[in-house]
Amino acid sequence: MDNLALIIVAYIVIAILLIIIALMFIKKKRIKDYKRELELLDKEKNEIESAPVVSELTKMETIIKNDKVEEKYKKWYNTFESIRSNDIPKINDMIIDLDSLLEKKEIKSYSLSLAKTELAIYKAKQATDNLLNEIKEINSSEEKYRKIITKLKTRYRELNDKFNANKNEYEQIATPIELQFENIEKLFQDFEYYMEQNDYQEVYHIVKGIDIMIDHMGIVIEEVPDLVLLANRLIPKKIEQITETYSDLKSKKIPLKHLKIEYNVEESLKNVNKILDRIKVLNLENCMFELKTMLEYLDSLFDEFELEKQAKKEYEESKEIFEKKLEKTTTEVNEIYAQMDDIKSMYDLTDNDVKTIDVVNEKTKELNDKFKSMTKSAPRKKTPFTELSRTIKEYLDELKNVDDELEVALRNLGHLYDDEIRAREQLDEIQELLKQSKARIRSYKLPIISDTYFVQLQEANDSILEIIKELERKPIVIRTLNTRVDTSRDLVLKLYNTTNEMIKTAKLAEYSIVYGNRYRVKNVNIDSGLNQAQMLFYKGNYKKSLDASVSTIERIDKDIRKKVEELYEKIK
Repeated sequence: MDNLALIIVAYIVIAILLIIIALMFIKKKRIKDYKRELELLDKEKNEIESAPVVSELTKMETIIKNDKVEEKYKKWYNTFESIRSNDIPKINDMIIDLDSLLEKKEIKSYSLSLAKTELAIYKAKQATDNLLNEIKEINSSEEKYRKIITKLKTRYRELNDKFNANKNEYEQIATPIELQFENIEKLFQDFEYYMEQNDYQEVYHIVKGIDIMIDHMGIVIEEVPDLVLLANRLIPKKIEQITETYSDLKSKKIPLKHLKIEYNVEESLKNVNKILDRIKVLNLENCMFELKTMLEYLDSLFDEFELEKQAKKEYEESKEIFEKKLEKTTTEVNEIYAQMDDIKSMYDLTDNDVKTIDVVNEKTKELNDKFKSMTKSAPRKKTPFTELSRTIKEYLDELKNVDDELEVALRNLGHLYDDEIRAREQLDEIQELLKQSKARIRSYKLPIISDTYFVQLQEANDSILEIIKELERKPIVIRTLNTRVDTSRDLVLKLYNTTNEMIKTAKLAEYSIVYGNRYRVKNVNIDSGLNQAQMLFYKGNYKKSLDASVSTIERIDKDIRKKVEELYEKIK
């Protein structure tokens, strides 16, 4: 235990020693870093002090030729002297104080003073740099502005040469352009004068003015020929063509008042003159846009002219078609009305049937009135043909709908007559079928016919009489007639089927009894069964008679039922 305690104490002592050594090392490194910061501050202070301001000021002395430059020289010289005499010594003292604080290990005070020293150095450096830049700006101004003006003169000569080579394209704008070139030339002369005076402030404004004017002249030289061509050639020619076309269309009685051609042409000419006035003072802002817009508008008038010409043709064609169709529809409606009393006397028309004809008639009259009103306005040249063409097409669509309604009405009326004819034809067929049923029942001498059959016969006869009554009724109620025909056809067909079935069953029953007679002597039971079947046959129970005879014969002949079924299929 004692050994363990000694080991722990030894470790603790070693750890404490290591921490102390580490702290000493960190402190030493920090002091070293602070020393390096002081060296950097001192270096920055020396750079401020050794800035080439004096040498630049010396260069400036050779270009002092006016009071403005001299005044700037003195101001800059005094500013730099103030920095060297006042700011630099203060900064130097602050660095010494920092070194002293560092020696005394007063780190907190050192950090605060360090920030103040850095700020003082920054301000002094900033002031020195600004001062140096301003002086260099003056010293390099002549070279800089000479380079700029050389480029501007090159651009000026290129523009002037281009203008002179194509001078005839500028027409009346040539004189204002020449005057502007002269103004630029004068500015070049002013530049030389102020450069001699080393008045670079004025030189700056002159150079900037020349640059702006040459940029503007570049636009002028580029755009004016096109502007002159538009304003003096293309637009006036277009207006002349429009005027001629307008006069020609007016002579052909095509309404064009809605286009306001005279007013718009006059306004276009006024606007062209206004734009030319602006071009003459070289104010080209929006001139190209306005002239192109004007040209597009004038071009659009030709499209409008073509539309009206085409619309006139379409209107005249559609008008002719409409007149023919309207006449046809009107004639058909009038014919229906002329026959309406006869139709009503023949058939029991519904309110909807009559109403449909009335609606069609009203719509036809309304269309006729609107068409007459429209055709009256056309000769007065008030309504454009584009509108007339659109309207007549709308009328054609309306007339088509009216024709469709009329077709439905005519179809309904036609169905009444068709139903009557069909009913008469079906009556003949039904009577023929009844006649065949009666003839067939008479042709086969049945011992007894059931009361049920006679009931069906009476119902069939009565249903035929009902059809005849409906056909003789005036007016005919088609719905009732169709019902009567359907009912009678079903009853007669039922009677016809009953007749056939009854005859076939009776034949088979008789056949079975005759066939079974050969077995009577062989078996008493067969004789008794056949007697029973025969008794049922004479009572008119043909179905039961057939079943009884077949069941009896099956005792001897197992195939009798199959034979009866085959015979049933053969009997008509």
